[in-house]
Amino acid sequence: MTGYPGPAVEVGHVEPCPRRVRARLGGQVVVDTLEARYSWEHPWYPRWLVPAADVAPTALAADPEHREVDGLIALTWSAFDAWFEEDEEVHVHPRSPYVRVDALRSRRHVRVELDGVLLAESDAPVLLFETGLPTRAYLDPTAVDTTRLERSPTSTACPYKGVTSRYWSVRTPAGRHDDLAWSYDHPAAAVVRIAGLIAFYDERIDVSVDGVTQERPRTHFA
Repeated sequence: MTGYPGPAVEVGHVEPCPRRVRARLGGQVVVDTLEARYSWEHPWYPRWLVPAADVAPTALAADPEHREVDGLIALTWSAFDAWFEEDEEVHVHPRSPYVRVDALRSRRHVRVELDGVLLAESDAPVLLFETGLPTRAYLDPTAVDTTRLERSPTSTACPYKGVTSRYWSVRTPAGRHDDLAWSYDHPAAAVVRIAGLIAFYDERIDVSVDGVTQERPRTHFA
């Protein structure tokens, strides 16, 4: 499960976004457009460019780092309280139209270890395939040695999966390893099968699938 697709478009690519895009600030909608453009300044995901006529002056004032790109406004995501595609909130950055996320039930045998300690083992994972990221195995809590988990205040968000509900650090005889596992109680509809299941950072643990030890991927995203 170490191989996965690369980016689908080149940096600098721009194309229309067919979705209504809005941003909210201080309880008010300050961006509302049907004419947004996707702009890839990063190979893995786009940002939105918005016609100036669809951006309130208060939005520009709240975002001193905004800039104009070919007559469109490039806004800073973090300058606003929330962003929406149609009526659904989107976190972190716009969803790329070229990214696919699938949560599939599987009968692969997944074994998770750290410092020689077995953390989880399952013959019924839900495998999450996300373009540009390593495959993640989401496991039923009954397949996880929860005595090794310690709750963490960490929370992360994903445009495609939603906002995590819990994070855990892992303690082994060698010490505590911070923020190695997480769970989504209310994930996005496209990946509802991962609800309540636990995933681990493959980048920082030892994982075997059907008896084959997996190479640790280099990425580091939940």
